[in-house]
Amino acid sequence: MVLRKLAASESRPDYFKKAIGEYSQADHHFKLARNTVFRADVKNNIGNLLRELSRFKEAHTYLEEARRLAVSVRDKVLVAQFDDSRAMLLIAQKRLREAETVARRSVWVLDKSGYQCLLADSLITHGIALARLGKREQAEFTLQRAMEVARQVGALNKAGLAALTLIEEIDQLSPATLSDAYEQAGEWLSTCQSKDIWLRFTAAGRKLALQLRSEAHSESTAELLSEQPCDMPEEVLKFERRLISRALAKVNGRITHAASLLGVGRQRLAYIIETRHRDLLTERSPVRRRPRKG
Repeated sequence: MVLRKLAASESRPDYFKKAIGEYSQADHHFKLARNTVFRADVKNNIGNLLRELSRFKEAHTYLEEARRLAVSVRDKVLVAQFDDSRAMLLIAQKRLREAETVARRSVWVLDKSGYQCLLADSLITHGIALARLGKREQAEFTLQRAMEVARQVGALNKAGLAALTLIEEIDQLSPATLSDAYEQAGEWLSTCQSKDIWLRFTAAGRKLALQLRSEAHSESTAELLSEQPCDMPEEVLKFERRLISRALAKVNGRITHAASLLGVGRQRLAYIIETRHRDLLTERSPVRRRPRKG
């Protein structure tokens, strides 16, 4: 792992080859010791390293073997960790729908198991997949949840990475959310010594500056146009759509829970979506038909 860090920070690609050699030695000894769990961890590490090198086919081979070993010892938490690694690999390959499915499964297992630090990692991965699929509301909610989960258990470095990822992956954050995320990332990552992380933080600062400049320009333009008439019914529809979309994102598309958040009946919300906001049909969970009795 030291060789991996040095390879990135000192631009020494030959260290990656040495790291793979060290991992292979570890795998050999764990095999002799019949330590299946540690072998699975090593194979997962090799898979992640191969992903960083864009050797995707080989990475899949190692990650599949890691998962197989974890399944053989019936360790659900370990399987969920390796699913998170597989989701990251699928994201790197731009296989986003598969990545989202695998990441969601990992989040579900870790959430049930109570491993909050691991859950924060999986939430970040899931948030990235959602963002790149264009599901902005769900992605924002998921990454903010990652921040909160990590903060609650004192894993401030993970909370900072979640805040940084929120800025990087979502382009349409409100100025307030963007500013808060940047401030929190700076606070939580203040002791971080990773050059890569600080390069990301610097890029996030540029994004914040551009957003604030754009917002100031928009406000100036709005003042010039303030006397222009507006289409009130259209504006009401837009506001209604935003509310429904955010509610669906918060509850992973479950319309019954979304209706409860909005203070309307389930059938009423379903009717509104069906008749006025059909583009939101893809954001709600699939309708499950109840089998007929008799």
